[in-house]
Amino acid sequence: MLNVFIGYDPRESVAFYTLAHSILRRATIPVSIAPLMRSQLGGLYRRERGPTESTEFSLTRFLVPKLSDYRGWSVFMDCDMLCRADIATLAVEIERQPDRAVLVCKHDYVPKTERKFLNQIQTKYARKNWSSLMILNNERCRALTPEYVNSAPGLDLHRFAWIEDAAIGDLPSEWNWLVGEYEYNPAAKIVHFTLGGPYFDDYRNCDYAGEWFAEFESMRRVAAAPRRP
Repeated sequence: MLNVFIGYDPRESVAFYTLAHSILRRATIPVSIAPLMRSQLGGLYRRERGPTESTEFSLTRFLVPKLSDYRGWSVFMDCDMLCRADIATLAVEIERQPDRAVLVCKHDYVPKTERKFLNQIQTKYARKNWSSLMILNNERCRALTPEYVNSAPGLDLHRFAWIEDAAIGDLPSEWNWLVGEYEYNPAAKIVHFTLGGPYFDDYRNCDYAGEWFAEFESMRRVAAAPRRP
């Protein structure tokens, strides 16, 4: 069983469901998908939302090890993604780097824009987007206590100040391909609409938009199919 947490924001609910559908439709192993919803975290998450937090899950993602009881491996993903490959193949990366605390795509870039979806500020910082897809070795992420997540500077969380650099494993960039920042890549396994998903009018014609809408329609057809008695 692969446990996947997807960040959930009410403004992008369609993105969550479409991403989940794209994962499940291609997976060859059992996958458990949970929306990471701020409204369900109760007293576990107490900090006020800051002006640079573009989504409700900007910082709640770092509670995944706690929510997993610091056991096993868990995957966190931003909701504005589309899975184009069998997510089971991520197990190969886990087997390759079993001693790491977290596996990420180590992007090295500066965002091209000053604003992104819904006219939000495009915050620029070192290790930008590393935390948008994380495979977490939960036992080795015990530094991410609720107390720490509730009090640490947001940039410390996103820049992985809570672990040694040697504990950060590397994923091929195809697992978190940044749409609009990188050139079109037919081999991308997971594409990330980091500037804005095609469900926003301003990004309806971005790379991979046609695939996203096809996935959305596939999900709708499944939901509308008659149920057997």
